[in-house]
Amino acid sequence: MNFLIDTHCWLWWLSEPERLNASARRRIESRRNAIFFSAASAWEIAVKAALGKLRLPEPAADYVPSRVSDQGMVPLPINQRHALLLEAMPPHHRDPFDRMLIAQAQV
Repeated sequence: MNFLIDTHCWLWWLSEPERLNASARRRIESRRNAIFFSAASAWEIAVKAALGKLRLPEPAADYVPSRVSDQGMVPLPINQRHALLLEAMPPHHRDPFDRMLIAQAQV
């Protein structure tokens, strides 16, 4: 099965996996599942690290790609289809990163 991991879930997975419920941990751990990591999450992490709102053990430019690769996750770029889907989305989520993740999950 394919899963798109949320930014906070990914960060918790790496540093505080106990914050995820057992079902989420099993899905992430299962090699039968493809876990996608969005460029939107990398962008969100870089922004928050630059603003001092997120502390990482190394620069985001090193931390994110190495951990995504180490975890066997699939990088997911943002494409035009994802971006254009935002126009039709109801304004339930105002966070631009969450909105992009929702659009990518729908595609």
